[in-house]
Amino acid sequence: MRETVLQTKGLTKKYGKFTALDGADMTVFREDIYGLIGCNGAGKTTFMKLVTGLTEASSGEFEIFGKKGLAAERERNRIGCLIENPSFFGNMTGYQNLRYYCYQKGITDLKQIDEALELVQLTDAKDKKFRKYSLGMKQRLGIAFAMLDAPDIMILDEPINGLDPIAISELRDTFRKLNQERGITLIISSHILSELYAVANRFLFIDKGRVLREITKQELDLECSRCLVIKTGDTKRCATVLEQLGIGDYKVIDSTEVRVYQEGVSVKELNKSLIKNDVDIDGISESGVSLEDYFKQLVGEESK
Repeated sequence: MRETVLQTKGLTKKYGKFTALDGADMTVFREDIYGLIGCNGAGKTTFMKLVTGLTEASSGEFEIFGKKGLAAERERNRIGCLIENPSFFGNMTGYQNLRYYCYQKGITDLKQIDEALELVQLTDAKDKKFRKYSLGMKQRLGIAFAMLDAPDIMILDEPINGLDPIAISELRDTFRKLNQERGITLIISSHILSELYAVANRFLFIDKGRVLREITKQELDLECSRCLVIKTGDTKRCATVLEQLGIGDYKVIDSTEVRVYQEGVSVKELNKSLIKNDVDIDGISESGVSLEDYFKQLVGEESK
């Protein structure tokens, strides 16, 4: 069983009459790359600030490494975050900026600076003035800043926002390196699902402060794949008939829905065969959407 490193239950944040986050539940496992997906203003940053202690919850609770309450507060030192970019000094080098923050944090082992810079691929630019850094380099220096405390969890708010394709690709490589070589659990927010899809293994969709769905990458792939959706009150009998027809690539979604992923299956012939074998069919339809359309559908369902 995978270790749970972060879990929230009913986490809520209100500012007067405005609810920025409404009863959010989430579970993050060790070494996840966990993607928070939502439009601007959806509640992603509020969620991250609550978890890292930058603001206090109105209600709800959270656990960090299985600890609650005051014990969870002490576990927050195992979290590195880049939510609001640190104020780097333009006339100082990348190394000097990180050394400044080491002094601020009380970190005496300055070897951590070189290790952080190497992991984010900025070793060759450590003596370059910050004002001469590209936007992608500035983002990577921010990640190096978040790594100074040698965290077990890193929380990054919109780190790919505004970057060009090359910088995004370089940052994705950095995420994988941190995750696979250091075993760091990453929680990354973005409104660009396609970019997070390239690195994340689990996702949480959020809109207007409410969690819409928490889903694995495998489940997301199934949701978006081209398929035939069979609506029936007898999924067990339906599955039996599919097997008899030589259709093995299917999945029983719940008590009323079966999805067929096998290519080349005719809707007309399938419907005829199911009825012939006494399967009560409420309908068969084609499905399958892009990642962005999937999110739009979730938002649309929530607003109904």
